[in-house]
Amino acid sequence: MGDLLRQLAHLFVQTVPTVIFVFFLLVILDRLFFRPILEVLKRREEATAGALSRAHEVAAASETKSREYDASFKTARQEVYRQRETDRRAAMAEREERLHKARAAADASLKAALADLTAQAGTARQELSIKTQALGQEIAESILSEAAPSGREGRA
Repeated sequence: MGDLLRQLAHLFVQTVPTVIFVFFLLVILDRLFFRPILEVLKRREEATAGALSRAHEVAAASETKSREYDASFKTARQEVYRQRETDRRAAMAEREERLHKARAAADASLKAALADLTAQAGTARQELSIKTQALGQEIAESILSEAAPSGREGRA
């Protein structure tokens, strides 16, 4: 048993420098390799999380702007429709006014033409009446003048 303990002690003494070397290597690797890598990974994670949160913010802002754009577009479209309707009503009112004026002018022209025609008809009737009387008198004189000489001859 003593021999076994001595061999174990000898192995332990031989492994102490290896253990110290491995521990020293672990400390060096931790400080020179693992910590910088972990720091880089941590920064990368923070940058990714920050970029992701900024992307969410930008997406929310763009959604808000999109809603505002849609609302303003809808308002502008409604304004255009209102303006078109106003213009259409104004054009219809102007058309009705022009039609009314044209009808009034046509009625006035018709009345003037009827008055002129009535005046011409009255003048024509007067002329016809005068000519009829003159013609009647000529016919009467003609008949009387033909009848008068023969009637005198029969008396004589």
